[in-house]
Amino acid sequence: MAKQQSSTVLTFVAWLTGVIVSLAVGFGMIGGTLDLPSWLGGSTVAMLAGWVVIVTTAIGVVLAILKK
Repeated sequence: MAKQQSSTVLTFVAWLTGVIVSLAVGFGMIGGTLDLPSWLGGSTVAMLAGWVVIVTTAIGVVLAILKK
């Protein structure tokens, strides 16, 4: 029983870490801290990609909460 509970806690910690990293990357791309080279579209494409990351992460969080 303790092993199953430990596994659940580790799974939650890994999921939460992924959410935090995704949001950090998304906001970094929107704010201009993280940028793409000009041949990949530059800051405009990076900003758009940042919004995609944030929106999809938020949807994933909401779906995960509704599933529980």
